[in-house]
Amino acid sequence: MKSLLWLLLAAGGGVLWALCFERQPFLLAPWVALAPLFLLLLLPPRRAAALGFVHGFASWMTALSWIASTLVTYGGLPKAASVPLLAILAAYLALYHAAFAGLGARLWRRGGGLALWGLPALWVALEWLRTYLGGGFPWNLAAYAWVGVPGALPLAAWIGAYGVSFLVLTANAGVAMAVARRRWEPLAAGLALPLLLLPLGGRWSTRQGAEMVAPAPFAGTPVRLLQPNIQNLTRFEAAAVYRNYRKVLDLSTAACEEGTLVIWPESAAWPFSFERDADFARDLAGQVRRGCTVLFNSTHEVGGFVYNSAFLLSPGAPPARYDKRHLVPFGEYVPFRGVFSFIDKLAREAGEFRSGEGVHLLPWGDERIGMSICYEVVFPDEVAALVRAGATVLVTITNDAWYGDTAAPWQHFRAARFRAAENRRPLLRAAITGVSALIAPDGSVAAEIDLFREGVIRARVAGRSRLTPFARHPRRVPALCSFLAAFAIIWTFRKPPGSPP
Repeated sequence: MKSLLWLLLAAGGGVLWALCFERQPFLLAPWVALAPLFLLLLLPPRRAAALGFVHGFASWMTALSWIASTLVTYGGLPKAASVPLLAILAAYLALYHAAFAGLGARLWRRGGGLALWGLPALWVALEWLRTYLGGGFPWNLAAYAWVGVPGALPLAAWIGAYGVSFLVLTANAGVAMAVARRRWEPLAAGLALPLLLLPLGGRWSTRQGAEMVAPAPFAGTPVRLLQPNIQNLTRFEAAAVYRNYRKVLDLSTAACEEGTLVIWPESAAWPFSFERDADFARDLAGQVRRGCTVLFNSTHEVGGFVYNSAFLLSPGAPPARYDKRHLVPFGEYVPFRGVFSFIDKLAREAGEFRSGEGVHLLPWGDERIGMSICYEVVFPDEVAALVRAGATVLVTITNDAWYGDTAAPWQHFRAARFRAAENRRPLLRAAITGVSALIAPDGSVAAEIDLFREGVIRARVAGRSRLTPFARHPRRVPALCSFLAAFAIIWTFRKPPGSPP
């Protein structure tokens, strides 16, 4: 009976944690949602690791449930195959939970007061590892569960998302330790640091001035973000392709005013190519002749390789281009093709794209645009590299239509909000079916178009040039956490078994 209760605690706790990344952010739930995982650390390390795997598997199967429907609709897979493939990914990600529980159980039992800081540090170290291992998948970092907690986003300018993750885990560890030990002191200790730093983050944000939308008519540069609300086609239909293209072009024409930056979302002109299709190039040239600058997505081919690129066309200037550096596995390339060649392509021309090299900014008047195409915005270090290179404004274009009316677009959107806050830069997000938004430098949303609505966001934007502590040293906090976690774990192995906690 006890075994069943532990199993239910692990699975239920995993589902509860996953629900913290749904569309609407929670204010209080993320402070306690990981407490069940910490309570599993009461068990011996091997059993804790096994139940930690159950926790992670339940969590990722819930949080990434949208992958299964994407595989069916756009990957051409039968439903019977989509769930097992999702389960493989969830099982891989669950290994991080298992590692946390297995290593953390020993620290919980023998670490004494060090456990309160060593366990959150261990979680952050594993999040950091997940960011890079096997191409990286820093999706749903613990920090994103606090997107609705006042002070969390502006605090990221100092400690980044990984630092906020540390605070999330510290609070949850305090709750779990208070329950397990039936004492109030661990709760007070676990809440002390977050409750001290969060108000400081909010106050710093207010002092610096987080306004992005210019209050005066000529302060800042006008921008227009297009959201045409175009669904992805499961097969090529000439009439639908032409209709979609005309919708985007008409929206752009109406938004195109002299001196304005018009941003098209990713895939807005599919399947046309700027370099191959003369009519598409002619239409864009017509927009530029009206005096506006157009930022759009198209393929770029050179030497037999295809790049997923963003082009910037400005009056009187040669075209500028950014090639996507971090590609989506199974969407834009197929890793281990010999093993996974049986999987249908999930995106158009999957497996055909090549990743760009180097950090390149797009010049826009006095501003320098740091581009992220879709998936790239979830990588904190890569966006910070754009800012260190001189980006004054951040732009991300995406096609989240693949995921339908699920939590996926909102999970993706949360990451973009943290990138703006970490670097104290306005971030312009154009999504083909939503969520399109203007995100202020403190991570707050200045303007937004909801899912599956057509519209144009109109505003003025002024870039920034100062570097935040995070932008200067984006790896400092996760590196310190990794050192602390390693020290704490080694210390528990060196400590004599009979010594007091």
